[in-house]
This record gives sequence, structure tokens and C-alpha cells, in this order.
Amino acid sequence: MISAIIITYNEEKNIRDCLESIKWADEIILVDSHSIDRTVDIAKEYTDKILNRTWEGFAAQKDFAYRQAKGDWVLSIDADERVTPELKNEILKVISEDKEAEGFKIPRRNFFLGKWIRTCHWYPDYQLRLFRNGKARMHFVKVHEGFLVEGMTKELKHDLIHLTFENLADIYRKINYYSTLAAEEKWERKKVGAFSIFLHATAAFFTDFISRKGFKDGIHGFLVSTINMSTNLLTYIKIWEKQRNKRTGINL
Repeated sequence: MISAIIITYNEEKNIRDCLESIKWADEIILVDSHSIDRTVDIAKEYTDKILNRTWEGFAAQKDFAYRQAKGDWVLSIDADERVTPELKNEILKVISEDKEAEGFKIPRRNFFLGKWIRTCHWYPDYQLRLFRNGKARMHFVKVHEGFLVEGMTKELKHDLIHLTFENLADIYRKINYYSTLAAEEKWERKKVGAFSIFLHATAAFFTDFISRKGFKDGIHGFLVSTINMSTNLLTYIKIWEKQRNKRTGINL
């Protein structure tokens, strides 16, 4: 038996295609953070295991969903991801035949504004998303949270589809959101000034665009590199702001 777990908030644009791609799972558990759109109404067409929970961060929400799972295996998926038929068949095969692995890392095919990005360290982008129930634990961090598995892990061959950004407004929103989370996580242990802000931002761009060959993906690779630079730039500006406020006694 396999349980699929997913967390949502206002995902009416994504949730149907996501759930359609995992409707073969024996159990679908959806933890929603009081969406005000049609997310829950759509989800009810696929599962009756829908739980409302006030948002406490990605890690806390996913960990809560995991603790509700009854299956022998758990598949963790996000609303903007899709399981292909090929990946579905591979998952069903390994959970019935593999007796060694406690978890499986799945290659993720990331799409940016409609284009599959093969560079910038965006592919194969292995994600640990399939694991035996009771053998995983959540790594509680603000950014890049995920499950950790005790024991052997293996890699699957077929891709998980990930639709990253819908439009420019979505890009701006996520840059601001994730830079805030990163700053909150790092500000007490990283001292920054003008030079370090400049260095982190420019290094992020050249690492992605040159070292990781973002130029091979054309304008899309350039934009991905620029977004990473912008996220780093805002992260370290926000760290500097928090440290300045602490020194001067400003409490915002």
C-alpha cells in the first residue's frame, strides 16, 4: 500500500493535474492551510482525507501529513509537480520488488516559463520523495526542507515533472518569500557588509550561468541565473538589515 501526501494553500490552478497524476495511490492525504480558492473543492473529487491546518512552515506541514499516512510506502509530492505514467510504473515496480532500499531519490525535471531547464544545476535535481513509512524523518529548516531516510537509498530513472514559475509576478513573489526565509535562517550566524552582499550575488550568477552552463539554455538559462542572483542579493541585504536593526535597537 502506498500513501501520497501533499500540502496546499490556494493551489486551484495546480491541484487537479497533480492529483490526477497520483490518483492510482492507495491513499491520498492532503493538508490544506485554509485555502480561500477552490483547492479543497477540487481535492474532494480525489480523496476524502483532507485536513485543515494553520500554516506553520513547509517542514511542519509536510511532517504532519507524513504522520497521517497509513501506507507501507509514502510518496511526498508538491502541488506544482506531476508523476508521469512512466514514473508511476517504476514506483509500483520498486515498492513491490525491492527489499533493500528504505527510500528512493527521484530525478526532477524542472520547467521554467514552459522550458525544461537542463543546466544551472536544475537537472537531474534528485529529490528523496519515496520512502518506507517509519523510516524517514523531516529535516526541519526554513529553506530546502526535506525528508531524511535511515538506511539505504537508491535512485529512480524516470522524472518527476516540476512546474516552477507561472509568470513574472510569480517570480517576484517567490524571490521575496524565499529570500526572507533564508535571511531568517542565516542572519544570526553570518556577518555581512557591502562587499559580501556584492560577492554572494555576483558569484551566484556566474556559478549558474558560466560554471553550470546556464548559457546553453539561452534566455531561459540567463533568467534562471538572474533569479538565483536576485534571491542571493535580497537574502544578504535582508541579513544586513536585521543585523543593523539589532545593533541600533530598531525593532521592526
